Amino acid sequence: MEERLQKILARAGFGSRRACEAIIAQGRVSVNGKVAVLGSKADPSRDKILVDGRPLPRPEEPVYVMLYKPRGVLSTVSAPDPRPTARDLIPLPGLLYPVGRLDVDSEGLLLFTNDGELANRLTHPRYQHEKEYRVLVARLPDQEQLEIWRRGVVLEDGFRTQPAEVAVLARHGKGAWLRVVLKEGHKRQIRETGKVLGLPVVKLIRVRMGPLQLGNLKPRQWRYLTPREVQALKRL
Repeated sequence: MEERLQKILARAGFGSRRACEAIIAQGRVSVNGKVAVLGSKADPSRDKILVDGRPLPRPEEPVYVMLYKPRGVLSTVSAPDPRPTARDLIPLPGLLYPVGRLDVDSEGLLLFTNDGELANRLTHPRYQHEKEYRVLVARLPDQEQLEIWRRGVVLEDGFRTQPAEVAVLARHGKGAWLRVVLKEGHKRQIRETGKVLGLPVVKLIRVRMGPLQLGNLKPRQWRYLTPREVQALKRL
C-alpha cells in the first residue's frame, strides 16, 4: 500500500516526519530511480527506495532512551562544532534522534528514539504537549512580571508566546527559582521571555516532558524508558 514517503522514512528510523521532509527536500531520496519530491508516495514492499544512494534499511526495533543532557552539550546528533553532542553520551548503536531540543546552555530531560512516528507526535506544534522547567532567574520577579509571563509575551523577534504556568518556588539570593510549564517550544523561549521581562535566566533545567519525569537522573546519565512510560507517551 502506498504511503507518504516521509512516513516511510520516519518508520525506518530517519527521525521525525519533519526531519524526513527535510531529507526529501534536499533531493537525497529516490523512488525507482527518480528523485523524490515532497508529497511523493511509495509502497515499501514493492518500490525501490534509496536514501543517499543506499537502500532503505529494515525498520529497527524501537528504542526509547531518556538522557540528562548537561550544560555545554549540543542536543543535535552531529554538528560541525568541537563541542560534544548529546548523542555521544548514549553508548548504543544505531540511529537515535533527539525528540525536541535543549539549547546548549540548558540542561535536563532529553528523549532519544528511533521511533519517527512517536517523535512526530511529541514535537508537532498542534499536539501542544506540556514541558516543565525549573528556571533560576537573577532577580526576584514581582507580581506584574509573573502575570505578564502567564498571559504571554511578545519576544524581540515578534513571536507572541502562549499563556504559560509560572510560579515562584523559592528565593535564591537576589533571584528566585521558578516553575515554568509550556505547551510550545519557540527557540530559546524561556531565556528570551526572561530577557524581555528583565529577569535574566541563570540556569534552566527541563524536568518533565508530557508524562515523563527526569526523576533522579544526574547530568550525563541515561536510561531506557519503562514499558509503562512508552505506553503513556503513545497514549498522548
